[in-house]
Amino acid sequence: MSALDSQGAPRSMRTPLGRVRALGAAHSGTQDFWRQRLTAVAMTILMIPGIVVVMMVLGRNQAGAAQILGSSWVALILLLFILASTWHMKIGMQVVIEDYVHNEKLKIASIMANNFFTVAVALAAVYAIFKLSSGV
Repeated sequence: MSALDSQGAPRSMRTPLGRVRALGAAHSGTQDFWRQRLTAVAMTILMIPGIVVVMMVLGRNQAGAAQILGSSWVALILLLFILASTWHMKIGMQVVIEDYVHNEKLKIASIMANNFFTVAVALAAVYAIFKLSSGV
């Protein structure tokens, strides 16, 4: 099979309208792809100290657990993990919504709900970590 069409020009995967307008791929998905990979690597790295923190808290009473979780280093690790995981969750759900929701109004509403839910989860977790680390 030849890579040329009947007139001798190279074949293209673009639609006729795309060829006329000289429009190709938007290239916006690449940025989300790399952000999702970056957050996945960050979560993988932060899981190791997170597991250590959980193991340190196991078997302690509430005061002992609060003392460990009140450490600024533990709070920093937990904050970084929460931010990476909520960002990863937002990107992943947005990709699913964009791929499988075909009604434009429902798609926009779903993406907005995804953004609000992600922010709410992140803010609740950050508030809890700050409250634990401040000792209040």
